[in-house]
Amino acid sequence: MSLPDVPGRGRESLQGVDMELAAKNHKATFRVLDSMEAPHGGWFLKLRFAAGDAPTLRELKGATLLVSSPDEATSFEVKVHGFPLFGGHPSDDRLHRTGRVDLHVAVLDGNERSIGLKWKVSGPLQ
Repeated sequence: MSLPDVPGRGRESLQGVDMELAAKNHKATFRVLDSMEAPHGGWFLKLRFAAGDAPTLRELKGATLLVSSPDEATSFEVKVHGFPLFGGHPSDDRLHRTGRVDLHVAVLDGNERSIGLKWKVSGPLQ
């Protein structure tokens, strides 16, 4: 999605608008803090909540999420397989208190793609 030019405000002031639109289309938006390939396929993602309504772990488990590159040129869907324990015990309290959650995800279309820092993860998709 390309941000429009607004006279006197420029593109920088509209970055929050893009996040609000994403939050309305999807339940929540997260930013990728760290990502690494999982040993048996997929990715481990360390996420920080950015906008929207924070989902519960029950809503995230098995959910389909949309992953987008920072420039929004690349996007694809992933499915949540579970929660890795190396980041601490996952809980709704931890997600709401710190805004962080760790996920084990796999790309839905079968093509292994890389997920980098500052990528956007939004969902759960409905």
